Amino acid sequence: MHAVILAGGKGVRLRPYTTALPKPLVPIGDRHAILEIVLRQLAAAGFTSCTLAIGHLGQIIRAYVGNGSRWGLDIDYSTEESPLGTIGPLLTIRDRLPENFLVMNGDILTDLDYADLVHRHAAGDAPLTIATYQRKVHIDFGVLTTDAGKVVGFREKPSMDCRVSMGVYAVSRGTLDRYTPGLPLGFDELILDLLGAGTPPAAYEFGGYWLDIGRPDDYDRANAEFTTHQSLLLRGA
Repeated sequence: MHAVILAGGKGVRLRPYTTALPKPLVPIGDRHAILEIVLRQLAAAGFTSCTLAIGHLGQIIRAYVGNGSRWGLDIDYSTEESPLGTIGPLLTIRDRLPENFLVMNGDILTDLDYADLVHRHAAGDAPLTIATYQRKVHIDFGVLTTDAGKVVGFREKPSMDCRVSMGVYAVSRGTLDRYTPGLPLGFDELILDLLGAGTPPAAYEFGGYWLDIGRPDDYDRANAEFTTHQSLLLRGA
């Protein structure tokens, strides 16, 4: 099984932690880089190869990871000369990808079963399968319902339950055929194109541990929780 890890972003929201380090190499707990945790998880799940899509400070990631042999993985690289979005990096390596493969952001802590996601996707007929998570979104304003210029309803700082993308996907290679390599392509654009074509993605609903480390408070939470969740996150790794 093959995985593509998107590790080319600048990590602007996570500064100052990412001033000198690319976001996937920011340490969690006492010594583990986020990317190291992900690679160990993938190897334990049965993945044998991985492509790292790198850009900003990519030479540091390449120097740290090397060929992946210490994790039992065969790792190669795809370098972005300019930002290509979430899906764009896949287009430049399409011919190197298997029929079904995993794509994930390089800044995620989760105990998701990556192998099961790919197997479920391969057994179905959707062009894309999205790992989803139930989140409660708090709105810090009074929300008004209006009709014909009149307020007809009011809720004070309500909460809304919704399913969000975890930043982990299983993809069929043929899904990329219609797009031009070298041009930017975002996840949002791909989803809207699939919906417009009447070929909707499948949802893989997950209820375990998931943390997207995009902001300083997320990073602080990851460090605070890592000792508690270390055995879960590195189970079998």
